[in-house]
Amino acid sequence: MTQISATSKERKSIPGGRIFTPTEDLGEPDITYTISARNKPPDMPVMAYIRKNYGNIPLREIDSVFGFVERSTLYGGRGFTRRELSHRDVLMLNNAEIGVRLPMSNHHVTREEFDKNIGLFTRYHREINSIITTNDDLAGWIRQDYPMYRLDASVIKNIKTHRKIDEALEIYDSVVLPMRLNEDLEFLEKVEQKDRVILFANAGCALTCPSKLCYLSISEINKGDGGEFQCSQPLKDRELYGMVDFPLDPYIEMGFRQFKLLRSRPGGMTGF
Repeated sequence: MTQISATSKERKSIPGGRIFTPTEDLGEPDITYTISARNKPPDMPVMAYIRKNYGNIPLREIDSVFGFVERSTLYGGRGFTRRELSHRDVLMLNNAEIGVRLPMSNHHVTREEFDKNIGLFTRYHREINSIITTNDDLAGWIRQDYPMYRLDASVIKNIKTHRKIDEALEIYDSVVLPMRLNEDLEFLEKVEQKDRVILFANAGCALTCPSKLCYLSISEINKGDGGEFQCSQPLKDRELYGMVDFPLDPYIEMGFRQFKLLRSRPGGMTGF
């Protein structure tokens, strides 16, 4: 992805070939992005990080930033090594009317474990913030005890039928669909509640992954009780395309308005 300063006066390329001109900053944005803070240097202020990595996205179109705050055994998706968003980062984002998405997408959760995270839930409990979950029990406990959070059904849930989308939206505020469904325009056209569905704006290795073994293994690792990282790549042949940018115009024309944007890992073969 081409990185362009947010203060540039030039016209800016957006994923999918859209164009943004600074003078067009009027009214509510037509679309919004949730962007990744994965592996953000802990000493880099979050606004500087956004300018460096997402400077081609108008700030007003950034709905939220997802990444680790303080340590929790409820995290999933990526292994926790350090916090990525400091308390100051969260304050700066919320003051700019940008939410924080907490990636609590661990497969395995107990009520006792939920109760041990009360301090974390309480600190970030604001209407502007949201939580990404995979476990429906966890989603229910959060909804009951911390009702101001928006709840996202994680891509890890692998929701890939219209029936499952509708069922998930009875529990969650939004659903993140698997990357590969971006290529099935007929399927997407038939989604009824497009305004509550989040599509990927770009994709990494998960686009062609046949089994997603990593997610289950990371859930175990993040408990802090051991575990070993697993990946299907050495077990099942598949094509690796590197980072893929999807053209957004077809999705926008259908009525989709929310997009998830990753950044490329060094080497460019996947995103985080």
